[in-house]
Amino acid sequence: MQLFKRRDGDEQPYWPVGPFKVRLPFVHYRWETAEMLQALIMFVVSLAMIPLLEKYLGLPYDVALAYVVVCGVGFMLPALLGVPFVPGWITPGIPVVLLFLGNFKPGPEAIQALFALQFLVFVIFLFLGVTRLGSTLVKLIPNSMKGGIIIGAGIAALMGEISTGGRLANTPISLVLGSLICLYLMFSVSFKGLTERVPLARKIVNYGMVPGMLIAIFIGIAVGEYKMPDVKFGITAPAFAEMWNYLPFSVGFPGLDVFLLAVPTAVIAYVIAFGDIIVGQSLMQRADELRTDEVIENNIDRVHLVTALRNALHAFFAPYPGLAGPLWTAVAATMAERYKYGRKAMDSIYSGAGTFWITGFIALFALPLVSFFQPVLPIALSLTLILTGYICLMVGFEQLSNNTERGVAGTMGVVLAVYGAGWGLAAGAALYILVERTHLLKFTTKNTVKGPAEAE
Repeated sequence: MQLFKRRDGDEQPYWPVGPFKVRLPFVHYRWETAEMLQALIMFVVSLAMIPLLEKYLGLPYDVALAYVVVCGVGFMLPALLGVPFVPGWITPGIPVVLLFLGNFKPGPEAIQALFALQFLVFVIFLFLGVTRLGSTLVKLIPNSMKGGIIIGAGIAALMGEISTGGRLANTPISLVLGSLICLYLMFSVSFKGLTERVPLARKIVNYGMVPGMLIAIFIGIAVGEYKMPDVKFGITAPAFAEMWNYLPFSVGFPGLDVFLLAVPTAVIAYVIAFGDIIVGQSLMQRADELRTDEVIENNIDRVHLVTALRNALHAFFAPYPGLAGPLWTAVAATMAERYKYGRKAMDSIYSGAGTFWITGFIALFALPLVSFFQPVLPIALSLTLILTGYICLMVGFEQLSNNTERGVAGTMGVVLAVYGAGWGLAAGAALYILVERTHLLKFTTKNTVKGPAEAE
């Protein structure tokens, strides 16, 4: 139960604070049991950032865990401040960020580079949120280059997992089976038809990638690809005091040259994140149309401002390879699906999103859960990246309307995945000007090439 209750047809109650709308659990929205149970499993994905923090920034495990706690604070901000999205990382951008970090030695050098990148992402979101220019900027980017960015991120995500020495080679059974189960449950046309006829299938799909992840974890342990967890009891002890030694205040702030090197990756990260905003907007619009008892206000400027705050929090107190993104697509889609079943299923879109990440934050301190999942953290990250790669390829090709755009986007995507953000953007811009622009040499013919059927 909550202190303030919504009348049918109204917006969920809130306290206005500047551009934000503050909502608290048990005060402005009720606690949702289904989202709580889902978060007790899915929080493991946030822990999956620990291996990357250890490898690319050179952090000890306990310090990396403290970084994850800072991330957990950021995850709670959107529902608190009036954004209906379930936030996550800029997941499709992780491989691109890792390519950027690969140019720096783990330790102070990499921490400074990641600070520069995340600070630039913060500035972009803040500027575009304050000026309301976000949608205008993305409209200026050609479809082929937007598609190339998303496709390149998807290729990089998949390459990182399936390349020689990647996690697929080390844990083939659990990762292949887990990926296939997740893809079947989340994207299969046949399973979607099954959910319309079988109530149990509908309940399973409501939990998104949880079933596939759990099956992959237990299979991995059973076949010996992962160690048996050493479950401990008590409360986790993130090394907050030691964390100070791994922050820009201690290791130093980067020079102008590092900021300049980070610009292409920061721009790509924003474009990918804006794609997430568009996906979130369509999810919320559909949910708002299906439920007349709640008015969902989806303010894009507020999304930018809250995402800017989260990236600023990370830049100074926990530079993060995942950055801070506006939407966790898989969970947001799952939650929107359950929301449509009415007020009894989920009182408010904010009660679902708020309950999920508050539970996820509390779970970070539950030592039995953290210790159980600790040996299998790589598979949680791998499944997230494989699903992200699949979704990126699917969404990236949806951006393209003709063969010319597909050729430019595909080539740009490969260059971006192999050589990084700077070369990818340069290749995309050059191909767009040389191949797509119809008025480069003052010709007025259309830029699309007719196929055989059209020529006849």
